Amino acid sequence: MTKPAPQFLFDFGSPNAFLSHKAIPAIEQRIGVKFEYVPVLLGGIFKATNNKSPAETLAGVKNKREFYALETERFLRRFKVEPYVWNPNFPVNTLNLMRTAVAAQLEGVFETYVEAAFHHMWVEPKKMDDPEVAAQALSSSGLDAAKLFARAQQPEVKAKLIANTEDAVARGAFGSPTFFVGKEIFFGKEQLREVEEMYA
Repeated sequence: MTKPAPQFLFDFGSPNAFLSHKAIPAIEQRIGVKFEYVPVLLGGIFKATNNKSPAETLAGVKNKREFYALETERFLRRFKVEPYVWNPNFPVNTLNLMRTAVAAQLEGVFETYVEAAFHHMWVEPKKMDDPEVAAQALSSSGLDAAKLFARAQQPEVKAKLIANTEDAVARGAFGSPTFFVGKEIFFGKEQLREVEEMYA
């Protein structure tokens, strides 16, 4: 029986989602299956599940932050990806960016948009919740930012992001990156190994 395509539930505000995004192309080549990218609002997931960001949950816990740093180093080596550049504006409100991701799907420029938004968050970090900064950044990546931002304000686009986010929580998600293979859920960038093994 053919397995469904793996789903990647992501929010641009998550550096671990960025690292997952960078690791996915090589995995796709190895397994011969494309990941389905699903935009969700991490803030909405946190609110619905009473979760908090790692920046909050790791604060003041001896050795935990150091272990996560070690785990990230292992991930970078294993998947041969470059580390992210910490965004000095963190946390960035990603509501408009994620709505625009849905708009980009409808406009047929989703892959270009995802690459650009992740780039301007975690490669050349900018204050991407500032509409002017975001518009300039996306335009520099060859996108029609004004058109995308206008589409992002349409009720059906807003509703789709809400639906994606509510569906993610209903299926068991509590953060990003989350992956699904059918009904099987995997959380965290390290679980990409498990996702890949599902297709072995």
